[in-house]
Amino acid sequence: MIRICALLFFCGITNFVFAQHFTVTGIVKDTNGQPVPFASVYLKSTTTGTSANVDGKYSIKLKSGEHTLSFRAVGYKQQENIVNASADITLNVTLTAESYTLENVNIRANAEDPAYAIIRKAIKQRKTHLDEVKAFSCDVYIKGVQRLRGAPKKFFGRDIQKVLELDTNRKGIIYLSESQSKFNFRRPNDVHEEMISSKVAGRNNAFSFNKASDLIINFYDNYLLENKLSARGFISPIADNALFYYKYKLLGESKENGEIIHKIEVIPRRENDPVFRGIIYIVDDSWRIYNTDVYLTKNSGINFIDTLNISQQFTKVNEVYMPTSINFQFAGNVLGFKIAGYFVGIYSNYNLDPKFPNNFFNGEILKVTEMVNKKDSVYWKNNRPIPLTEDEKINYVKKDSVAKLKESKKYLDSLEKDNNKFGIGKLLLHGYSINDRYDKEYWSFDPVLRAIFYNTVEGFAIKYGVTYRKEFENRRSYSIRPELRYGFANQKLTGSLTGSYYYNPLKRASVGASFGNGIFDLNNLGSMTTLGNSINSLLYEKNFAKFYEKSFVNINTTRELASGLQGSVSVEYSRNKTLTNNSTFKIIDAKDREFTSNNPFSPAVETPLFPTYNSLSATASVTYTFGQKYITRPDGKFYTESKFPKITVLYKKGFNGVLNSDVDYDFVKLEVSQDRIGLGLWGYTSFLAGVGKFLNNKNMYYPDFKHFAGNISTIFPPNLRKFQYLDFYQFSTNQQYFEAHLEHNFAGFFMNKIPLLRKAKLEEFIGGGYLSSPEKRNYKEFYFGIQRLVLRASYGFAYDGATKLTQGFRISYGF
Repeated sequence: MIRICALLFFCGITNFVFAQHFTVTGIVKDTNGQPVPFASVYLKSTTTGTSANVDGKYSIKLKSGEHTLSFRAVGYKQQENIVNASADITLNVTLTAESYTLENVNIRANAEDPAYAIIRKAIKQRKTHLDEVKAFSCDVYIKGVQRLRGAPKKFFGRDIQKVLELDTNRKGIIYLSESQSKFNFRRPNDVHEEMISSKVAGRNNAFSFNKASDLIINFYDNYLLENKLSARGFISPIADNALFYYKYKLLGESKENGEIIHKIEVIPRRENDPVFRGIIYIVDDSWRIYNTDVYLTKNSGINFIDTLNISQQFTKVNEVYMPTSINFQFAGNVLGFKIAGYFVGIYSNYNLDPKFPNNFFNGEILKVTEMVNKKDSVYWKNNRPIPLTEDEKINYVKKDSVAKLKESKKYLDSLEKDNNKFGIGKLLLHGYSINDRYDKEYWSFDPVLRAIFYNTVEGFAIKYGVTYRKEFENRRSYSIRPELRYGFANQKLTGSLTGSYYYNPLKRASVGASFGNGIFDLNNLGSMTTLGNSINSLLYEKNFAKFYEKSFVNINTTRELASGLQGSVSVEYSRNKTLTNNSTFKIIDAKDREFTSNNPFSPAVETPLFPTYNSLSATASVTYTFGQKYITRPDGKFYTESKFPKITVLYKKGFNGVLNSDVDYDFVKLEVSQDRIGLGLWGYTSFLAGVGKFLNNKNMYYPDFKHFAGNISTIFPPNLRKFQYLDFYQFSTNQQYFEAHLEHNFAGFFMNKIPLLRKAKLEEFIGGGYLSSPEKRNYKEFYFGIQRLVLRASYGFAYDGATKLTQGFRISYGF
């Protein structure tokens, strides 16, 4: 027995010794003694490794024994060092600049640069290299840092130094986050990532939004970063059409790991084309990408930032090259805020032949579990592959301690006491709020000035509401909103109470109810904003919007039925009453114009559009998004923008005789839509098409009709569903219809070629709409225009068959 125990003890000691890990740390510098930021440090012939930080410091854990460490950085000669790991080691490394020579290259005057021949071979092999790795899995570490290099003293009246916790020069780290995850990929675009750990400075309970798929940029694709920093995307230096957009210069060649590496400068043929600048490295014979060090500028068409540098390093894995280090560095100046930062991803421990179980790729691109952000400082100290810089260490300590302080009731009460101060100006312009972040209770009072409006039914009126919201863990919440509305001309007071409970964020599930009475637009899709209708009525004597009164009770619920499939049901009982004008007040009296009646079909005479009636109806709908991708976190399920269409099926039933309901109808609708279909350099397209029919219309009144999103105003908020020249009310139907909308944004494809206009970054677009119903059999409209961010200006034409109805300018604002 003693011998057995001794043997077990000896085996335990032996296993302990052999399982020991030791840490190698140091600084990577160049021959001038300057640190080499983000140098790669890997075990030779493996994908096990790490990266130095921005100051050149690195740290890597090794098992006991002899190892060869490989140090690499773009522009430097690869260096190998043998270490014997029997204790913690300090190993400082000096990298020499890579010497690229043209000794084996013959360059003749007026001859094509030799780089072109290399690039043509790389382009020829592009598709092969794009598809050669069918699937892989790996470990990923991501670190993101965003800094302010300078900022205005105040922004919208708020002290920037205090709000962003900056130093006295208004500089400092405003975002610092790290994450570790297991990343899985299968061609063509299946992704599944599971986050293992997450840390965000100053947000102890937060989950990092880092995603490995966000950092992967594959230069074997023709177009990169599409619909991200630019609507059009950017052309790869080895795209099929790259020779039309790039010039190339061979800077030299060197030998690494027994292979010849060509260093090639990529240069835009035209200053403002959507292309990269910088250096790419191509492996001879196989014509693969070995490294990239390229950047984008404002001239390339990027938005929000001034420059973006993309650096990639690849390592040979089973005869192919896989990225092991990807670094995005950016800088910019937005409204006086000088920003800079980086996101670095370290990819290690590749498996190029993973065995994925059935249904492994099910649309969930990132899974974040409850314990991901519970790792303590000891864990991160032992598992963080890239050492923190000194200011990053300080930032973590400072913000994490402040975050704990902010969670205390004493601190939050003190903070809210200042934030919740009442002000007349605040209430009038922006609204007034009372927040209790400790108990997670929030009161919001509407801005008074925005609540005042005018229409010819109510005269001057006010609609005012207060919202109360209570939040729980993991984004569960409920809200209650009472609202009152009073018209001074019709002397009518109406009010309602609305409540909703968001009870399951993972299923996107909520229930809601409302009851009361109110004044509603005859078009349930809306016609004009209250401000727009007020201006048109008071200044131009054009009362476009028409109204009716409704007393109602509504119950509704919505829930995700499956990934990408959302279902909703609502039941409403209402009593509906027609209204008439009660005011003719206007600021400017248009001599050739008079207010029209509240009946859009008899503008000269106030006649009831429908009798007072009761209605009991139920609506059920399902919406399915093909290929829907999503992120799962403990606090909810977050959909990402899909590359495929969305389809909606709706059925609405009006019940006759139940609770004295006077209606009797059945309506079905099918709708297909998709936003921002990327078309490479040609921009993107959005479309919506819908068809519907009343299977039964035995007893219906105008509010129950199918209405369309029309517009007859020069200035309006944009919406793909909206017809830009169609009357709000005239063409609503109780039979059948077909409508279609199509818009294409060229994203500056043409404007970018005009020297005087390209700096404005204008985007040109064209679009059109079509409607066919018994009331309007062949309505068409076409328009074209330009936009910049949220402002659009267009000119268009509307036709009924071959007859032109109208034409004119339109200005729209907002997203």
